[in-house]
This record gives sequence, structure tokens and C-alpha cells, in this order.
Amino acid sequence: MRNLKLLKSLRSSELQGPGSPQYLSVRADTGTLLVLSQYSITEFDPRTGQVVNEASLTADGFLPDDGCGVVVGLQDLAELESACLATAGGDVILFNLNTCQVECVGSVDSGLTSMSWSPDEELVVLTTGQETIIMMTKDFEPIIEFGIHQDDFGEGKFITVGWGKKETQFHGSEGKQAAQRKLQEVQPAAAWDDHRPRVTWRGDGQLFAVSAVCPQTGGRKVRVWNREGVLQATSEPISGLEQALCWKPSGSLIASSQRHPNKHSVVFMEKNGLLHGDFTLPFSKDQAKVKDLLWNSDSTVLAVWLEDMTPGEDGQVNTYVQLWTVGNYHWYLKQSLDFGKDPQKAPVCVGWDPERPLRLHMVTRGWTTITYDWGWNTDRSPGVDDTDNANVAVIDGDKVLMTTFRKCVVPPPMCSFELQLKSPVNQVTFLCRPQKTNQLAALTADRQISVYGKDSREDVDKTADGFRVISRPLVLQKTFRVAALQDDPLVLRQLLWLEDELFVGVSSGLLPTSSTLVMLRPAQDADDTLSVRSEIEVDGVVVSMVQCCQTRTVALQLEDGQIRKLLWDCPEPSVEDWTDSSGCSINFPVACIQTALCSISGEEYLFGLTDRSHLYAGDSELASNVSSFAVCNDFLLITTHSHTCRCLHLSSLSVKGLQVALASDGNQNDETLRRVERGSRIVTVVPQDTRVILQMPRGNLETVHHRALVLAQLRKWLDSLKFREAFECMRKLRINLNLICDHNPKVFLDNIETFITQLNSINDVNLFLTELKEEDTTSTMYPHPESSPIQPQPASGQKKVDVVCDALRGAMESMDPNKFCLSILTAHVKKTVPELEIALQKVHELRENPSEAPGAVSAEEALKYLLFLVNVNDLYEHSLGTYDFDLVLMVAEKSQKDPKEYLPFLNMLKSLEPNYQRYTIDKHLKRYKKALHHLSKCGEQHFPEALQLVKEQKLYSEALRMFSANSSHYKALSCAYAEHLVQQQQAEQAGLLLWRCGEPVSALQAFASSTSWRNAICVAQQIPLPPDQLALLARDLAEKLIEQRRYSEAALLLDQYAKDCEEAILALITGAVWEEALRLIYMHNRQDITETNLKPALLEAVSTQTVFLETQVVTFVRHRTRLAVVREQKEKARLDMLDEDGPDCPDAELYSEASSVMTNSKYSQSNSRISSRSSKNRRKAERKKLSLKEGSPMEDRALMYALGEISTTVDKMREDVHSLLKALVLFEFDKQAEKLQLAYEDALQMMAAAVPEVWPEGLQNNQAPLTGPNSTANSIMASFQQQQKPVVSQQDAEVLTPPKMRNGVKWKLTILK
Repeated sequence: MRNLKLLKSLRSSELQGPGSPQYLSVRADTGTLLVLSQYSITEFDPRTGQVVNEASLTADGFLPDDGCGVVVGLQDLAELESACLATAGGDVILFNLNTCQVECVGSVDSGLTSMSWSPDEELVVLTTGQETIIMMTKDFEPIIEFGIHQDDFGEGKFITVGWGKKETQFHGSEGKQAAQRKLQEVQPAAAWDDHRPRVTWRGDGQLFAVSAVCPQTGGRKVRVWNREGVLQATSEPISGLEQALCWKPSGSLIASSQRHPNKHSVVFMEKNGLLHGDFTLPFSKDQAKVKDLLWNSDSTVLAVWLEDMTPGEDGQVNTYVQLWTVGNYHWYLKQSLDFGKDPQKAPVCVGWDPERPLRLHMVTRGWTTITYDWGWNTDRSPGVDDTDNANVAVIDGDKVLMTTFRKCVVPPPMCSFELQLKSPVNQVTFLCRPQKTNQLAALTADRQISVYGKDSREDVDKTADGFRVISRPLVLQKTFRVAALQDDPLVLRQLLWLEDELFVGVSSGLLPTSSTLVMLRPAQDADDTLSVRSEIEVDGVVVSMVQCCQTRTVALQLEDGQIRKLLWDCPEPSVEDWTDSSGCSINFPVACIQTALCSISGEEYLFGLTDRSHLYAGDSELASNVSSFAVCNDFLLITTHSHTCRCLHLSSLSVKGLQVALASDGNQNDETLRRVERGSRIVTVVPQDTRVILQMPRGNLETVHHRALVLAQLRKWLDSLKFREAFECMRKLRINLNLICDHNPKVFLDNIETFITQLNSINDVNLFLTELKEEDTTSTMYPHPESSPIQPQPASGQKKVDVVCDALRGAMESMDPNKFCLSILTAHVKKTVPELEIALQKVHELRENPSEAPGAVSAEEALKYLLFLVNVNDLYEHSLGTYDFDLVLMVAEKSQKDPKEYLPFLNMLKSLEPNYQRYTIDKHLKRYKKALHHLSKCGEQHFPEALQLVKEQKLYSEALRMFSANSSHYKALSCAYAEHLVQQQQAEQAGLLLWRCGEPVSALQAFASSTSWRNAICVAQQIPLPPDQLALLARDLAEKLIEQRRYSEAALLLDQYAKDCEEAILALITGAVWEEALRLIYMHNRQDITETNLKPALLEAVSTQTVFLETQVVTFVRHRTRLAVVREQKEKARLDMLDEDGPDCPDAELYSEASSVMTNSKYSQSNSRISSRSSKNRRKAERKKLSLKEGSPMEDRALMYALGEISTTVDKMREDVHSLLKALVLFEFDKQAEKLQLAYEDALQMMAAAVPEVWPEGLQNNQAPLTGPNSTANSIMASFQQQQKPVVSQQDAEVLTPPKMRNGVKWKLTILK
């Protein structure tokens, strides 16, 4: 849905020469024009107006001096830096563009009728006067010569397998009568046909086609040859085929023209010679003749060069050049250039530029060169409010096809309505004023501006047959004639409609490098004439002009990318430089083919898209893969060559933010990004809406609701409390309805009644309730834009679903409980813990007391609805839990259950005593606590059943609370509970229960088995036990305590209860409780034990401690030395890897301080087999990694872990060493004490001094960035990258943390210093 817009035109009259131009060729490398006349060849630069080279063709006799010579071909040969031309006399001439020498390289006696070079300039095809074709190389060596007219069809001849006759074949839309139709005789060529062959090459140079007049029929026939000169196909007989011939560069079709009995068409043939499509020229049968057809280099535009067949009254003929494009299999006439009847202004040479696909060159008979530069443009209405219909205007000859995308989406070539004009349309523009952007003005080829506006009649909304009109057509309101302009085609370009009767356009300036801005207003003496009120000369060629509807700013772009601002709303219009807020001039780095004005963070910018897909905001490049863009309602929408559509909110981003956003790939929930079909382009965006219209490469349309636009619109509606509009949009576009309450929970809860009133639909309220989730969609699915304030969530401990359900239920109950009955039930059911009992009770109330209000819901309907929400079995069981059998029957009747399943069960329940009935129901529903509660009220006869229930379901604590402490039931429950605790290895608690319920013997057994000796002694004395049994009990308990290394407690039992002081003292000596052992020795006067047991035990303890300390110190020193070696090796290996592979090496971080991969290790640290084990086993497996074996994968970690364990073990010896030192001093073992104290002190000091070395500061938070003279750029970069990845393993944290030494514990004896 794009139009061809004239960007600039360059007209030069500096070129003059004898005769008239005959051929034109464009030099691809320099852009200059080669113009050939019957006298000379000239190289002309239209940009400077200077003749570069010129050579006479008559001086050397190549052409006659009288000007009757005819040239049949001209081609620029870039590789040879020459121009090749052929004359009708048979000469092939080379014109050297460097030396200006003219040389004849060959001659054909019979003369030449045409010359055509292949696109790769390797072959040349010449047609001779004898109607033969000569194919030659680029060095003019003949390859083959053959006749044009051949009887054979060619290698591509169709094969007939002989199935049936023509009369029995399928004839498609022509019908069966096509079988009886006689073949139409081919009419001879038109009288104006020059009967010369036409040659055209396919774009890849593999095939060429020749159109020549057939000697037998007199009509033209097209034949196709390959580059070896082998005939491939011959066209079918085509009556009225004309001389124009041009092969589409993309290779699909060959264009020609055909005159039908009732129309004049451009037809297309395939390479097999069969017709394939056509379009009708906007002329009557014998009005015009097609002089030539020309495809541009990218096959998007077909130029048709025509001329009137019959002269006018003045004997002159009109000349036209039309530009046609195709979309969705429809051909559009985009531009029509009428050159009038002046023969000097009529073009005699027309050609497309080989490098710039949309640049068209012409040379007139009066030697004026004209260069037109075209650009693609989508003409859309510029409105930003909801009154704008999102109009898009498509030019098609003398019609404007209008589509109003706000009302309906109509795929091209159809449209909402057509505007029929009297002349072909060159430009369209919309009025750029708020509320009036639907008005359109069209500039036609006859230099008239037609203004269309809204039809003010009231009866236009319906047609005569009663149908409603969706898009009301615009009506012609006024037609202006543009006066005081030159009588040339497209003299006015870049037309803008600024105000109701104010237009601004661009025309050529006084100099080729300047432009003139023309302000057009109605003349004072004629309202239907637009006269030039002011002219503004611009130093530069204006190629685009755009206006912002909001700020009314008009921006101009020059051909070199410079930006200017037009100050038009003042008495003396002027042009100034475009500047930013600091006053600096802003320009595009290169010229852009599409521009748009918008505001970013309050500052106005001009956006531009280049033909190389670069998007600029002023002089800042935003992206480099953009295929199209549009600005609407503070949103920038772009499509990219990676087949995505981005939508960014301009008011919340800076230019830098836009660059960052467009450079990112977007995350999963990024609302700014969505995928689109390959090659999609933005046609328009509906203002104040969510629709984006995209056009596919083949021409069809797609409407997408971009998530960013949808969410922005939803947030506006929710902020303005338009819940109905938001709900409908969310339901249609499948947006999670939780956003309604998550967007601003406080506002939603405060306006809950407004929400219900606006929805005014029970089904919609139910739909909202059923979609409620605990998830906050504003932080997961639809995060707030960075600029928008995030609404605080309610801080109450309640869950969101419960809060919303309660609020909605309360509001609906206060508004109309009968009307919203089903929604109230839904609110109960949708809570996190469904309130099914309450919902069922409400249904039961409806059944008992049905409402008489209009629209009220019956109990049956409510129950049926509940069954829709809840599983029938769940509802049946919850109804049972209400103990209401009427309700149970009502649910069961609505379910699919068989009455034989539930009626016997219900009858059995009804026959039971109420408490036992409820017990039976609760047990059936597995509500065992409630069942126990009801069973406890059923009397003595049911206690065994209750006890059995308690044991099965382990409800001991609940059961004990239901019976008094002095009852037999309580004692039985306590004994059962105690048995359970003993089985659970909790014998001490079992003993407490048995003791308090009066079972001391059993309690004593429980306490004894759990080694709770104090409780056991108390119970034993309460029983009471005889002294000998008490002593025996004390000895048994003491043995268990000694096994548990509780020597002091064992000694107490032996001394006080077993009355065996010697065993008590020996137990204390064994446990190294020296002071307590001395106390008992002197209390019982057993000093003999001091010599026999105590002193030898002290000396043995000194020896043991000393040897242990020496072992720990030696191991510590060995590990510390090895750790230093391992770290040095690892650092060297890490630096070597970083230098070899760079910072992106995937293994680089394995050599950091926080990791543990040893270079050249033969061990693997893969433990994928244990990934599914329990946490205990995982910890065990992690410890297995810490192997102290040299070269193991994590040897450094293992060494650090071992050093930490040694330090902790030695530090824990402080109390034992202190006690031992005091006992040694008491018995005068000073030397041994001094030796032990010195050894222990040295060990502590050595380990404390090693902490900074083994556990350097900051090790746990990763190593410091590696810098220094030995570092490289790669190693420093990798070090910084590793610093950003913290170690999260708990075991790693323990290993990397130094042990804490208890320096505050006093253990040394001063007397030993």
C-alpha cells in the first residue's frame, strides 16, 4: 500500500547539439549520461551541467553529414571504459571514453536493425537487415549466426501424450464454448510499427528474446534463445502484439503491449512463450501507442512510454510516461507524467539508472536532460486521537483507493471506498490539524488540487436496501487550480496541507543544487485558484518534508541528510537549521528515505530510515536492521529484518535508552517484542488503539495487536476506571484477567461496585473469578514499564484470591444477592480453601426459600452450576460433611451416581445415633479428628473403637485432651501413647507419661532404657526398691553412662547409690576428671589410690597429649607447604590458558581461586550420577571430592579443609590441657607440665600465624582482579568476569572461611612460666 513519491528532479538545459537525441545510456560507475544523436556522441554530467566527452560520428564517415543517419543501439561497456554503438548502415563502433577516439570494430553489409548486450557484457546480439541474428563475444568475435524466423518451436516444445481431443478438455473459466471457438487470425502489425526487431535479455544473461514481424502473418512473434544460440521457445499466435519488448530483470516475465478490439493492454509472457497476465492501459482503443516498456533494475516498477496516435488540432501529439507497480496481483498506475504537445519538451530517450533502482533519466527533443528520483512512501493520516480513522491512501491512476483501518481492514487491491478524479493523481496529502486529519487533498497531473472531506449529510449511514455503511466515503468539497507554476510535469513535489487553505510544496530552485518552498493560498480574486503567496529559497535539494500534528512543526531533509525547520506560522516564513536543546545543529549522517517527527523525553526529534535499513534519531543511530517504522501516540514501532516487530514507549526512554532497547534481544516476557512474518512492513497504526496493520511481501494485510500497545491501552483504561473496555479487550486478546486487580489493587478494591456495575454480566464476573490466581501478573507476565510507578501490593497477610473473592462477594450480596447468586457461589468456591459447605448451604436455602424476584436463580440451576465448577464426587462428599441428608440427596440426584450406590449408605446412616452417625460420616470422609471428637461422645461401649482409631491414626495428643486426667480412659490412652513413644525411640517421654498416670514400674523401665538416671532413681525410690536392687540399678545405669563417656555422672551413681567409692574414683580418673577424683579420694580417705592409679594416669595423659600435639603440628606443616605448591601450579596453568584461548574460553574460570581444577589432572570432577540423591548423600559425595591425593581435582580445597579441621581440634584442647596442667603441678610434675604447656602454646601460635596465608582475605568473595606486569588483556578481562560470579555452595563457604580460635579461654598457668 505504498505510493511512488518524487524526492527530487534535476533538469538541465546545458546540453546542446546538432540534430536530436536518439539513444541514451547511463554509465554505472560515474552516473553520467551518454547521449547519441545522428551527428555525435556526448558524455554529459547532469549534476554539474558540463559535457565530459564528445566525439563526432560524421567526421570519419560513420554517419552521413546530412543528418539522415540512424543509430540502432548504444551500450556503455564499463570493463572496456568505452561506449559501443551500432548504425543502421551496419557499422559497430567503439567510443573510448578516456581518449575520445572513435573506432569501427566491425561492419555488416546488409546493415543492422538492433544491438543488445547481455547484462554481464560478455555477449552482444546483432540483428541484420537480412533478418538474421549474429551473436558475438565482447571482443567482437562471431559465435553463431542464424535466422530470426524459424519454423521450429524450440527445445521447450510442449509434449502431447494424446489423451482425448481438444473438445473434451477442461477449459477453465472460458467454458465449453472455447472448444468450438475458431482460432482468431493474427492481425498484421500496426501501421506505425517500424518493423524492426526488438531484443531483450533476461537479468541473469542466460536467455534473450526477440520480437520480430513474421513474414507469413505480418504480425509480431516472440522467440526465446539461450546464450548458445539455441532456440528455446516461440510465442503462441498473439493478435495485435506491438513492438515494445522488455524482460523483467528478476527473470519471471517478458513484458510487451497488445492492442485488443476493445482495449489496449500490457501483456506478460513466460519464457515458454505463453501469456501470463496483463493489465489495461487507461486509454481508449486507438488513442495511444506504446513506444517502449522499461523495467527498473530491481523489477519493482514498469515504465510505459506512450504517445498519442492521432495529432491534435495543432498537429502535435501528447507524450506520456507512466510508472506501474504490482501488488497482490493488481497493477497500480502510481505516476503519470504528461509532457504536453510541445515537441521540444517531449522525451525522445528514456532509461532507468542501473545503480539507483528508482532513478529515471530522460532526454527531450530539445536536448534537456531530466532526472527523476522516486521513493516509496505510505500516505497515512497523521492524527493521534480517536477521531482519526487511520486512513491510508493508495494512488491508482485517476483513482485514490482509501482504506479506513479504524473501521475495517480491507485487503488490497480492494478498499473501503474510491475517490474518482478527472486526471491521474501524482500526490496525496492529509490535513495535519487535530480533529481534521481525515480530510485529504490530491494533486493531479493537470496541476489541480482536489480537497475531500466528511459528508455532512445525516442519511449516509444507510444504503437504499437498509445495510449500514461502515466507512463513509469522503466527498469532493473543493477543487483548486495551481497557478503561476511552470508548464512541466511534476513541477510541484512534497506537497503538505498545513491549514484549511494553506499548502506548501517544493519546486526546483534557481540553481540545480537549490530548492524553492512555495506557500500556496487561494487568490484574492479567485477562490478556486491557489497562488504563490511566498517563496523561500533553500540552499540544498529538499527530498522530504514532514509535519507533526501535535506541535505543528515542519521539518525538511536535504539530499545530503541535512535537516532544516520551516517557520511557516509567521508573517515572513523562513527556514532555519534544526538544533537540539543545547543549540547544536543536528543532521542525518546520510539521507533517509522515510522521516517522522516525534518527542523523546520532552525534546522533539526527527526520525529517519535510510535505504540501508539504518534508523536514526537526528544524528544518533538507533538500529541497523530496520525494514519499516511508524510513530503513533508516543510509541515507536519498527519491523526488522530478523522478522520481529518492536514497540517502544518514547516518553519513558532517552535516545540512549532507545539504542539499548533496540540492541537487546528481549526476554521471555518482554512486551515490546513480537515475531512477525518474514518481510512484513508497517502500513499504519490505529491511533488510541491496539491495532498495527502489516503488509506482507505478496501484498496481503495482517492485523496484529502488539502487546505493548495493548498493555498501555489497558493501563489507561484501568487508571480511568473503564473496566468494561479493559475486560472486553483482555478477553478478546487473551490477556490474563488478573491484571485488572493486579494493576492497582487498592483502586480496584475501592471501586469494586463500579467494576460489577460496568460488567453488568454474571457470566463476565464468573469468568473473572475463575481466572483468579495468586500470582502477581504485574511482576511476572506483564511487568510495569520502567518509567511507570509500580503500585504497592496490599501488605495484609491475606492471600490475593481470598481478598478479591471476599470483596466481590460482599459487594454483590449488598447490591443484589438474587441476581448475582451464581457469582457469589463462584466467589466461595474459588477461594484458596474452597468454601464448599457454605456454597452448598446457600443452595439448600434457595431450595427451602426460593426467591420470587425476577431473574432469580433456582436451587436446581445453582446446584447445576456448582457441579460445573466442582467435581461431583468432591461436592457429594462435602455435602455429606454438612450432615444434612436433604442436601446430600439433592447433590446426588444431580450427579451421575447410581441410587443403588448411595441410598443404602444414607439409609444406614439415618438409622444411627446422632454422634455415632457423625463419627461414621467423618470416618468415611477421612476426617479422623472430627470422627474422634464425635466418637468420644458416644459412651463407654464405644471406647475400644475410639482407642483403636487413636492407635491407627496416631491421634494420641488429641485423644488425651478429650478425657479427664483421672479417668480410666485417660490412663489407657497414656499407656498406649507411651508404647508408641517407645517404638519411636522416645523412651524418656514415655516414662514421663507412665509416671504421671500411676504406672511407676513401667516408667522405671522406660527411664532406665533411655539412661535418664535421675528420673529412674526418683521412680525407684517412689516404688520403693530394696537397697540391694537400688544398688544394682545404680551399677547398671553407671555402666551405660561410662559407655557414653559421662564419667562424672557415673561416679555420682557409684558413690551415692551403689556405695562403691573405689569404682567411682576410678571412673573419674578414666575420664580425666582430676579434681573431682581428688575430692572423693580425700573424702573417703583413700590416698593409696593416688599412688596406684592417679599419678600413673597423669603421666600417661601427658605423654598422650604431647604425642597427639606433635602429630597434629607435623600434619599441619605438611599440608600448608603442599597448599602453597598447588596454588602456584594452578596460577601458572590459569595464566597459560588465558593467554592461549582468550577470556571467552569456557574453561578459563575453572582455574580461578574459587574453583579447583588442577591442570593435567587424570581425575574427573563429574558427579552427575549423584544428582538425584538425598541431601545427606549429596553432602557425603561433596566431601568425597575433597581428596588429599596429589593431583586430585580439588586438592587445594581438601588441604584447606584439613588445615581447618586440625586448627579446630587443637583449639578445643584448651580446657583439657588446663585441667591436666593443674593436676601435674599439684603432684610436682613441673617438667612434664612445662613441656606440655610450651608445646601447646607453640602449636596455637603457629596455627594462628598461618591463617592469613591459608585463608587470604576476600577469598570467599572470589579473588581480586588479576593485574600486574605479568598480566595480559585477556587474563585481566577474564579475572573481572570471574569476579562477578559468586560462589554459592555451602560447603565451599565452610572451606573458604578460616576457623575461629577461642583466644579468650584462659588455659596457661603462670607458675610454669
